[in-house]
Amino acid sequence: MTKAIKLLTALPPPQRARLTALAREVSFPEDERIFAAGARADRFWVVRSGAVSLTQEVTPVQRVTVASLGAGDLLGWSWLFPPYEWDFGAEAFSPVRAYEFEATSVLALCEEDPQLGIVLVRSVAEILAHRLETTRGRLMEHYALHGRGGSL
Repeated sequence: MTKAIKLLTALPPPQRARLTALAREVSFPEDERIFAAGARADRFWVVRSGAVSLTQEVTPVQRVTVASLGAGDLLGWSWLFPPYEWDFGAEAFSPVRAYEFEATSVLALCEEDPQLGIVLVRSVAEILAHRLETTRGRLMEHYALHGRGGSL
């Protein structure tokens, strides 16, 4: 299994400083919807404190939590890939403080500093690989406990 990494600590200090210079401190109260699946993805966050639930809508009134994020975790990656729409929803499980980054500013910085761009994309890819492996493990556990054979 891949190791969980934190985006800002994965960056070398000079590039971390350049990226964090673009950050804006924000906060979300408990139960606030941060973004909804299908909405335009034009920013991302690094959680400073609190907890965020990533959710998948099962029906118009039912959401399932697919992951929980905490301090140091990256919230949002859809800003990197077309069609630039959120794949999941996110809501504050507790009061949350975070660094917010506008995608256009970050992407412009990556054009200016290609090394930063490479390290940033690799770090996001590692984070996504770890989350995929964790989700796969949870699905296998769920299937082992509740599965009855057959296909999903």
